Amino acid sequence: MHDLVIFDCDGVLVDSEPLSNQVMVANFTRHGLSLTAEECHRIFTGRPMPEVQDIARDLGADLPENWIMEFDAETDARLRQGVPLVPGVAELLTLLDARRIPFCVASNGGPDKMRVTLGQNGLWDRFKDVMFSAYTLGVGKPDPTMFLTAARQFEATAPVVIEDSASGVTAAIRANMRCLGYVPDGKGAFLADLGAEVFTDMAEVPALLGI
Repeated sequence: MHDLVIFDCDGVLVDSEPLSNQVMVANFTRHGLSLTAEECHRIFTGRPMPEVQDIARDLGADLPENWIMEFDAETDARLRQGVPLVPGVAELLTLLDARRIPFCVASNGGPDKMRVTLGQNGLWDRFKDVMFSAYTLGVGKPDPTMFLTAARQFEATAPVVIEDSASGVTAAIRANMRCLGYVPDGKGAFLADLGAEVFTDMAEVPALLGI
């Protein structure tokens, strides 16, 4: 039995990736780099923002020194207009509570962003004290530090990670943790190749966890 479930935030708890990608496409276009939403998703999803900035510059974007702050502010403004929960997440959290299985969130995004996305969906109070962020730890996925820190804080010996990005899966595998890869469109071979057990619907998670 798993004694901790570690959720990624964007794309796993909240369906924010499409909105964030729209903001990124517009921002990069303004700074001289033309990419589609699909390209942004493929290249940047799950990466820490300093790495996103470096890759974009390598691809030709003329980004200002304060670009991360600029992009975070634009993204937060868009997300404040509304972002839905991933279908099935509310029911899954209720079941974990009923089974007394602790859970937390570990994200390359910042606490302020998670306050926006989780807060408008009634989840902020459930996660605010069990939140691990690359912004506060100073290191993000694919480094395993975030997951290892979470497991240590919970004194967990059998944690499981739920992720949707290559960097997140890589971090989980490097931490020697079981990883469930959420891919709602079913195109999860890239996560399976990295070591994740791919699934397409949050309703599948209880059976995967044996609860």
